[in-house]
Parts: sequence; C-alpha cells; structure tokens
Amino acid sequence: MGKIIAIANQKGGVGKTTTSVNLAASLGVLEKRVLIIDADPQANATSNLGIDPDNVTQGTYQVIEHECRPQDVILKSSSPNVDVIAAHVDLVAVEIELVDKPQREYMLKKAVQSVRDDYDFILIDCAPSLGLITVNALTAADSVLVPIQCEYFALEGLGKLLNTIRSIQNLHNPDLDIEGLLLTMYDQRLRLSNQVVDEVRTHFGDMVFNTMIHRNVRVSEAPSFGESIVMYDASSKGAINYLKLAKELLKRNRINDKVATAEDDQ
Repeated sequence: MGKIIAIANQKGGVGKTTTSVNLAASLGVLEKRVLIIDADPQANATSNLGIDPDNVTQGTYQVIEHECRPQDVILKSSSPNVDVIAAHVDLVAVEIELVDKPQREYMLKKAVQSVRDDYDFILIDCAPSLGLITVNALTAADSVLVPIQCEYFALEGLGKLLNTIRSIQNLHNPDLDIEGLLLTMYDQRLRLSNQVVDEVRTHFGDMVFNTMIHRNVRVSEAPSFGESIVMYDASSKGAINYLKLAKELLKRNRINDKVATAEDDQ
C-alpha cells in the first residue's frame, strides 16, 4: 500500500511545488513508483512535469468531484516512474462546489483509495492556502511534509498550519502524522539563513529533515523546460539535495515500518 504525503504550507513561495516535483522525480530515479496529485489551481506541478495544463480535460477537479476514477485520468510525466493527476485552473471551483456536499472533506480520500496499491508514494502538491482543497489533501494523507524557506518570515504562519493539522487530526484524520519540516532556499553565505536553520532546529528538533535544499539557479530553470531538476541537470546541487532528501525519506519510513512492526508484535 502506497504512502500518501501532502506537501503543504499556506505561505506561497516556500518551495512546495518544487519539492513535490523533484522529490517525486528523485524517488522515481530510486525505482519507486510515484503518483503526484496536483491539488493547486495554478497547476505548476503539472507544467513542471511536461504537461500543458491548457490541454487537461480531466484531472484533479473531476477526481475530487467523483466524476471519474483516478486511474482514468492518470498521465505519464517527463520523469521515469512518476505519474500525474493533472490540474487545470477550473480546480478553483471545487472550493465553492463542495461547500454544501455531505462528507465534503473526504472526497479526495475516498477517490484515491482505488489507486493506492499501484504506487509506493502518492504526493499531493497543495495550494498556498488552508482552504477546502488542502483540507481534503490533509484528510486523505498519511503524513504532511512542510517546506520552510530560510528567510525572515520563515516561521510566520507555521503555527496556524500546525493548528490546522491538529484540527484535521481531531476531526477527520486521527492517523495524520507530520512527515517532517524541510528547510528550503538555504544560502550558507547568509547569516539570516543560518539563523533560521538554528531557530527551526531548536524549536522542532527531530521533526526537521537533516537534508536542506540549497538555493540553486538550475532548480529555478528546470520548470521552464517541463522537467524535474534530476532530469534537467543531475549533477547540480539541487538534484543532489533532492536525491539526498528522497533517501532520507526512505530511511525514515523503513525505521517507522520497523517500529510499527515491533509494536504490533508486543
């Protein structure tokens, strides 16, 4: 059964889509089967993986609305072993259309179960908001990965996101874990970046990934070619960072599997 990870932070520009795409591509290179669900109406993950959102006729919108099955709208991406449920700007309408529906927070959770066994990981790229689409993603997920940029307002809004996660745990998804906090856009030459790293690690300890994503021009260039950084420039610092993150994620989950097995045996 594949693990579902929501990549979320209501702040924009922190590296959610960059992380979704490049972590997926890195896991794919490591021979894991990965599905990305683009749950952001901006559809940046879709275009970053070589798919034109304007040509998407069925995708995340139809899946959440239960108008079609996920397996009927899955597309191949430009990265090996990585599939996509694509987004289109019409996804923004879901926020309004689901308001009066019963079990509105569980629409994505119900839909994604039919493809869960087909993948090792399902990554949900969330919009920069805490709206109904993001609530659906967190309700459907086993865990949430939170990118935090190494800049001045790094912790601004993080408390609100953690409160939202606690609310989801209490109301809709008691099994939701925090996969980890990921420090992005790190520049070791800047005192501020190092201060943010120290502050986040002091406050959150083991919740923070050891891997940090350095600020890298090649990572910024890759989306314009519809490719992940791993496919665009495998020797770049960005590609090395994301491959390291993928390996750390796999190691964490192997450890968690062993712990869960040991607990079950007691």
